[in-house]
Amino acid sequence: MSLRSRTAGAVLALAVPFALAAVPAGAAPVPEPGPDPFVWTDLTPTYTATADYQYEPFAITDGYIRAGTCDRAALGGAGYHYVKRDNVGGLDPAEPAGLLYETDTDGGRALVAVEWIVPAGTGSTPPTLFGQTFQGPGTVPGVDGAVYTLRAWIWKDNPSGLFAPWNPTVTCP
Repeated sequence: MSLRSRTAGAVLALAVPFALAAVPAGAAPVPEPGPDPFVWTDLTPTYTATADYQYEPFAITDGYIRAGTCDRAALGGAGYHYVKRDNVGGLDPAEPAGLLYETDTDGGRALVAVEWIVPAGTGSTPPTLFGQTFQGPGTVPGVDGAVYTLRAWIWKDNPSGLFAPWNPTVTCP
């Protein structure tokens, strides 16, 4: 056996115990994987289509109607719903049926998320978009009947996840 082989064997024998000692015995489990990293590419048409709506009057001019008051739940907030009825039922990434706003520091509205809204018929299964299954059935202000929804928090970070139904950092005045 050559000196090089013996040296490599000795180094390996010493390295393994040190490597194992670096992993704590009660290490936390690996978290569930989030959405596919390429989903951001899939969301590009959504960003492009809704960028102007960061200024709330443009959303209203384009047919979005404010529906209800600021939506808040135990898990966080959703903000103010603005619904474009012509887009309800559609799954086009560039045409979300809902926009979600919160009150900004100046008292105006800041766009925080977009939402796709699909009516929930009897016996229907929730649709999917961006590899995500819609939530529901539930209700959305300004839309009649039970619906499935998918929210994407593309304009405000959501510690609960990109497609989580509620955002703990959204507050209602």
